[in-house]
Amino acid sequence: MTDALLHAFAVPSKPESDYINLVSAHGSTLVDDSGKEYIDGLASLWLCQIGHGNEHVIGAITDQLSQLETYNIFDPFTHESAVQVAEAIRSKSPHPDGRVFLGCSGSEAIDTVLKLSRMIQQRRGQTDRQTIVRRLGGYHGVNVGGTSVQGIAPNREGWGDLLPHVVEADNHDIESASRIFAEQGEQIAAVICEPVQGAGGVIVAPDGYLQGLRRLCDEHGALLIFDEVITGFGRTGEWFASQTFDVTPDLITFAKGVTSGYIPLSGVIMSNAIAGELEANPGKFMHGFTYSGHPASCAAGVANIEVIDQLGLVERARSIGEHFSQGLSALQGDGMIDSYRGVGAIWAMELGRDSVPVRDAMLDRGVVCRPIGEALAFCPPLIITDDEIGQIFDRLEDALKNS
Repeated sequence: MTDALLHAFAVPSKPESDYINLVSAHGSTLVDDSGKEYIDGLASLWLCQIGHGNEHVIGAITDQLSQLETYNIFDPFTHESAVQVAEAIRSKSPHPDGRVFLGCSGSEAIDTVLKLSRMIQQRRGQTDRQTIVRRLGGYHGVNVGGTSVQGIAPNREGWGDLLPHVVEADNHDIESASRIFAEQGEQIAAVICEPVQGAGGVIVAPDGYLQGLRRLCDEHGALLIFDEVITGFGRTGEWFASQTFDVTPDLITFAKGVTSGYIPLSGVIMSNAIAGELEANPGKFMHGFTYSGHPASCAAGVANIEVIDQLGLVERARSIGEHFSQGLSALQGDGMIDSYRGVGAIWAMELGRDSVPVRDAMLDRGVVCRPIGEALAFCPPLIITDDEIGQIFDRLEDALKNS
């Protein structure tokens, strides 16, 4: 077997033959090359809201490819699918009168929003405002900017010097952020924050924390960025987590759930006020990617949002959350897990021990989940059935007992 492929977040020497080779998927079910089926308890990587094999989205992609398969949206060009997806995205967001910049990955969206936040401050004449405040445990992709502003230390190590002007606040104690603003408020361009930290362990922001960040930014002239790459498009029981927690940021990054991963699409939603500041400058916006507004990606986004709407998947996320909360509560009551946390359709449990052996036991039993230290995370497709959730918990109980 060839060793040509270098896998992401993997030991480079691991043989290709040791990987689970997936060959098909439908709904919440994955199938490997031996015919074994798995319940996709992670929605690939926190993203496949509508499940696998949705014909409406596949059809929209196919139709777009047969008409205009690719073209850029650099001046002077545009096309209808890019215009449509931008409108569809902003109409569901806390900024229905804002504007939308398009990219392909969450990492691209993060680097875009970091540049935007600093540029806005520069145009305001606040040339000393370059500092970005990150949160402990935050994950913001793997480009240089995102690596610099993420709060997971192992992901920042081994690359040499990263971006300067980055400081870290605690992810639970708002007073930590208050102290940073008290000391450096005139240098802070923006705060970047996941409303629910995904890769950091499904850490839900404490009550009042996000409101506290909004207040600090308003008081000191900084921008508030919500990284909603994981939480956007129904995951928390509203279209965006900023709506779930009733805190409106200036800028929102998105990716993953916008197309349910069928084709890569990402971007930044900006408020009407921020868009107005961009429009007030007669100069050109000197940023963009080759695949910004890729026609097939945009068609996928429009169709995916239609499916989420038609199937009521935003509301379904709340129901999934009730099932997971009940199941995890029962496991805790039986002393099988230490604690649990989550919102909508994203959850994690604390095991009090390394979670990798339990993840492996779950794979043996045909369920995909994600180990994060001593936590085990679940983030299923929003089309998962009650019966499939029940199967997850039956197999989880057995795995906990026997691993």
